[in-house]
Amino acid sequence: ILLADQLRAQALGYAGDGNVRTPHIDSLAAQSANFRYAISNLPVCTPYRASLLTGQRPLTNGIFMNDVRLDTGAVTIAEVLSENGYQTAYIGKWHLDGQYRLAFTPPGARRQGFQYWKAVNCSHSYNQSAYYFNNDTTRKYWEGYDAIAQTKDAGEYIRNQASGDKPFFLMLSWGTPHSPYHTAPEKYKAMYDPAAIELRPNVPEKLHSKARKDLAGYYAHISALDDMIASLISRLKAEGILENTIILFTADHGDLMGSHAHYNKQRPFDESIRVPFLVYDGRKAGIQPGRYDAMVGADDIMPTLLGLAGVSVPRSVEGVDFSRYLHGKEASPKDSLALFYCIQPFGQWTRQQGGKEIRGIRTPRYTYVRDLGGPWLLYDNVADPYQLKNLAGLPENVLLQDRLDKLLLNRLKETGDEFLSGDAYLKKYGYPSLDKNGTVPYFN
Repeated sequence: ILLADQLRAQALGYAGDGNVRTPHIDSLAAQSANFRYAISNLPVCTPYRASLLTGQRPLTNGIFMNDVRLDTGAVTIAEVLSENGYQTAYIGKWHLDGQYRLAFTPPGARRQGFQYWKAVNCSHSYNQSAYYFNNDTTRKYWEGYDAIAQTKDAGEYIRNQASGDKPFFLMLSWGTPHSPYHTAPEKYKAMYDPAAIELRPNVPEKLHSKARKDLAGYYAHISALDDMIASLISRLKAEGILENTIILFTADHGDLMGSHAHYNKQRPFDESIRVPFLVYDGRKAGIQPGRYDAMVGADDIMPTLLGLAGVSVPRSVEGVDFSRYLHGKEASPKDSLALFYCIQPFGQWTRQQGGKEIRGIRTPRYTYVRDLGGPWLLYDNVADPYQLKNLAGLPENVLLQDRLDKLLLNRLKETGDEFLSGDAYLKKYGYPSLDKNGTVPYFN
């Protein structure tokens, strides 16, 4: 699994962004199943990662805010694969070990089944001061730009495993292109001139200068990751195992980057909730490359990868196994909609941008969202791809809104989601007292 942080689906060459240069990711996309409607169901770091590892929804695993520790009794994909003879490895940003972002995560239950470990709970320092731990409390520093050093280490891990007799599961979790945006190596920053960047039409004029400047840095990080993917694929080829390797390239959530006058994530707009999702299967009996329209989310990753590996999916998993769908043996096993939510909005940037408790569905065509007061947003993403016109409450859309509302409410009922206030869930799950920004307090 190659996991980027805060990389929106739209910001890649194969996805149609003419600003960015991602030739190696574009090449991977041409050889992969491209789930073009992949959704970050709760678009913020810790909840997405918890769903990825457990195959469970946030109100099941209890993780719906950042800086909360994943239950050490959770059944994770790394544990399952380890029990089935796999060597497991984690490199990079973890963000599942609670409120102390730069603390040591000791070997054992808090590593959730990963054996090889070079990680830090959460850091967005990408140069020189970026550090990690492995099996003791000594801080070890990545040399130079951490994404390059982490990828190099991942390549060495692959080289060492290729000569062994056990399969391996490696998760490489980069911190970029998450802010700070302007910290990529100079060679990548030189690729982008802010003045030449074409903005999405939903970026208001007052943010044009800032958005162009920030996007230049954002794209520089992305182009660096593009080279890292090329490096890893070259390593797999050199070791003679690319033809027996499954690669998932995705991200935990997107970044608004000025769209709808907002930045960051935790919002219901496509720039926040849509993520890249490429599944490459090098095996001869593998999947067919091309565009796949099924709606896939974070909780579907564990069962799908286990299915592709021929490993039984544990009963604790709530997500859907898409492996037979990918092999052309069945239609999509999931309704053509993805549920997304904000259970408890947090962070100064979210509150300033009007963040609130929501539940919504994304279909290939529509986005429909309720807040605690009732219907809030309705977009026709085919007629209005930049989501500029809210159709909710308009008389001519009564039948459409009613149909989507029923789909959403039925899905909430099926998943046992009562859609209560955020405060109710904070009490139910025993969260600590929040700080002035409504955030779980975190410490370095």
